[in-house]
Amino acid sequence: MSYARVDGKDTIIFMDQESTKEAAAAAPVVEEKAEEAKESAAGEQDQAAAFNPETGEINWDCPCLGGMAQGPCGEEFKKSFSCFVYSEAEPKGVDCVENFRAMQDCFRQHPDIYGNEIDDDDDEEEQEVKTETTEKTEA
Repeated sequence: MSYARVDGKDTIIFMDQESTKEAAAAAPVVEEKAEEAKESAAGEQDQAAAFNPETGEINWDCPCLGGMAQGPCGEEFKKSFSCFVYSEAEPKGVDCVENFRAMQDCFRQHPDIYGNEIDDDDDEEEQEVKTETTEKTEA
């Protein structure tokens, strides 16, 4: 029979031989999961590194940007993203609307590459129209 007891700041664990064997067999799996968690956390930190507020620089190669800085609309994306990052307007980015429209127009000119982004924008616009229509109908 196994049990644990807390003694001050310490936890004392008493284990029988069978429990010890089970714990030893599970140890490599636990270590592997811990390593995966560390790698995942490091990846999340890398993703948050698109903009470094200390240096004021944008890392255009950051995987968190999904390669949007490259390709036929890369310059439009950079202009829009930079505008948003450095925007001091309230609400943030309201002064960047024209840049984002130009980027969306570029996306529409290249549907073979940016089809998913265009579809996502269309879905959002449809949802906004449905919401507005519902609100007018209920009023």
